[in-house]
Amino acid sequence: MRILFITSNRLGDAILSTGLLDSLHSQLPKARFTIACGPAAAGVFAALPNLDRVIVMEKKPWAAHWWELWKQVATTRWSLVLDLRGSGIGQFLLARRRRTFHGSGSRMHKVIVLSQILKLKQPAAPRMWIGEEHKQAAAKLWPNDGRPVLALGPTANWGGKIWPGERFAELARRLTAPDGILPDARIAVFGGPGEEALAADTLRHLPPERSIDLVGRLDLPTVSAAMRRCAFYIGNDSGLMHLAAASGVPTLGLFGPSREETYGPWGEKTAAVRTDLSFEEIVKQPGYDHRSHDSHMLSLSVDKAQRAAEHLWRYSRD
Repeated sequence: MRILFITSNRLGDAILSTGLLDSLHSQLPKARFTIACGPAAAGVFAALPNLDRVIVMEKKPWAAHWWELWKQVATTRWSLVLDLRGSGIGQFLLARRRRTFHGSGSRMHKVIVLSQILKLKQPAAPRMWIGEEHKQAAAKLWPNDGRPVLALGPTANWGGKIWPGERFAELARRLTAPDGILPDARIAVFGGPGEEALAADTLRHLPPERSIDLVGRLDLPTVSAAMRRCAFYIGNDSGLMHLAAASGVPTLGLFGPSREETYGPWGEKTAAVRTDLSFEEIVKQPGYDHRSHDSHMLSLSVDKAQRAAEHLWRYSRD
């Protein structure tokens, strides 16, 4: 049994779709998987059980990337083609079953909406797969001496969603102070390749003797393995936030010009805190321009984020 799974170019959306793969693997443990996704998301599936291959789709003019994908999969007889990109490519492939997601416009969480494609009784929680080599690589990043680690994700794919770096650092200092929830904790800063400049302000304001710069240095499964060694994660609405939640670490997402009810971190030990301005208030402000990289996160105070972090910490410990 062979399954073709076509998912997002974006890291966050790809991670949110992993619950469907996990459900299919549980139902069909002998099925073989081929994944088609964008370059940023390819590492999500590196350790997927029963993986045949990952086809990385580089976007090309005139949608030529779909033609390239078709040429690579057209000679296979598929048991299921699951297309989360709404391309309709499954109609031109030999397949016993086809499922295509065209987008619903729903305000329900994306995990719930995606789970409805396979008519699952329960939402399919995202997950990250890691191998022993990723665990070993993560174990070398800091000593296993019982000292807690606070993980920060101060980057995002759009400047409008980025909380100022000095506020991340101030929040981290408060939470790791002697009277904080994670006294004297190490502070690990995560980010993807090319995001070093976005994380620099946070790193500059952190105590150097306790900070660990991991921005752009790890593949995604190793990031997940490292997250599992952390006590808590705080980050902007981004793919890393979803990766942290899928890795099982208590995760607080910071929201402003995006909807937490649709894209908040998923899981029992997760929460979202947003700016004092609602999504609607942000996007209806005079001069709002989605092409600008000016932050729309300034009405989220450090005090408010600290209260949310402390509340989630207490909840996750119960």
